[in-house]
Amino acid sequence: MKKILSLLAFGLALSFGAAHAADDAKTPQQNKMATCNADTKAKTLKGDERKAFMKECLSAKPAAEAKPVNRMAACNADNKAKTLKGDERKAFMKECLSNK
Repeated sequence: MKKILSLLAFGLALSFGAAHAADDAKTPQQNKMATCNADTKAKTLKGDERKAFMKECLSAKPAAEAKPVNRMAACNADNKAKTLKGDERKAFMKECLSNK
């Protein structure tokens, strides 16, 4: 009887330890939630402002998933493109837009 109780107690101790270890491993979404929550505290947001900020923060994509820069806008913003005209500008834009 003592062996059964000892094994039962040992089994319970292991199960509580495993459950606690599972709590320590956070998912990426939980990490994102913690980061956004910390930002709201730093900015001292409350009520609707906090709600709007959290919605924006949690829906934001990581930098790796962000949309690529609009190449046309970037090439047009280049000072060189602003000074070129005609065929020279076309050639510059073609080269600029083809660069990756």
